[in-house]
Amino acid sequence: MTTSDRTFAFVMDPIESIDIRSDTTFVLMLEAQRRGHRVLYIDPADLGVDDGVAVAQAQPVTLRREEGRHADLGAARSIALDDGVDVVLQRKDPPVDAAYVTATQILSLCRRALVLNRPEGILAANEKLYAQHHAELMPPTRVTRSIPQLLDFMAKLGGEMVVKPLDGRGGEGIFHVRNDDRNLLSILEQSTRFQTVRVMAQQYLPEVRQGDKRILLLDGEPLGAVMRVPAERELRANLHVGGRPERTELDDRDRHIIECLAPRLRRDGLFFVGIDVIGGRLTEVNLTSPTGVQEINALEDRRLEAAILDGIEAKLTESALRT
Repeated sequence: MTTSDRTFAFVMDPIESIDIRSDTTFVLMLEAQRRGHRVLYIDPADLGVDDGVAVAQAQPVTLRREEGRHADLGAARSIALDDGVDVVLQRKDPPVDAAYVTATQILSLCRRALVLNRPEGILAANEKLYAQHHAELMPPTRVTRSIPQLLDFMAKLGGEMVVKPLDGRGGEGIFHVRNDDRNLLSILEQSTRFQTVRVMAQQYLPEVRQGDKRILLLDGEPLGAVMRVPAERELRANLHVGGRPERTELDDRDRHIIECLAPRLRRDGLFFVGIDVIGGRLTEVNLTSPTGVQEINALEDRRLEAAILDGIEAKLTESALRT
């Protein structure tokens, strides 16, 4: 087998609705196609199991960078992933709900096909909680469903904090709360669903006004970074809610965080991740479908997708040599 006759399957959100100007999965698919690989699209709902074998309804897809006509899908056919696919990229966006967990558990049944990120690593981690393995790198953080405990934590922080859902994405459900806010208890009731769901509370970092740095890591090594600067009247720096991408560089604190995280990421098979750093503090580790590739490409005139595909192809070669 040569490096240009492999089959890449992308388990992802509906391909028809992606934003080709910003979607990372789209440029990964384009690069795989450019290199001569066969590219398949799989809806997570179309994964299944047949006598212990992971199977899927997969559609061949041809990509082009043309708004509204970016994907031509072929007829769906049933395949056994270990027989018909060389690498599976699990790129379904959060929330990490029951359907997401089931799809990932099915992918864990693959024995020959390389699955990235490794399902066991994803299932053992939570994007908000994973960083707690290195709590010393983070701002003070508490996870609880108890409103009294949240109020106690906020008092210890001086009267303000950030509250976020554990299963959210893209800044959804994040609040900056203060003890003088008349809506405080109502916000905490809604966030915890009346003390039935855990949330993460963190110290508010005023440095967020200068930006939330997204750093992409490939097999534990820095690939690129983008500073996401929030809009004037917005706490969240996420680009889809008005954050502005700016060019940035890694500093010594960033490198220290990466050095601390890298061994665990490699051990857990988390090949492509994005970490968020505010004011030199690690706030999250994004491991389901990290984004930022197109923004960094535009700011720095790069093609990060090429480096990612190089890494995947190297993994495939390593796997072939071991068998």
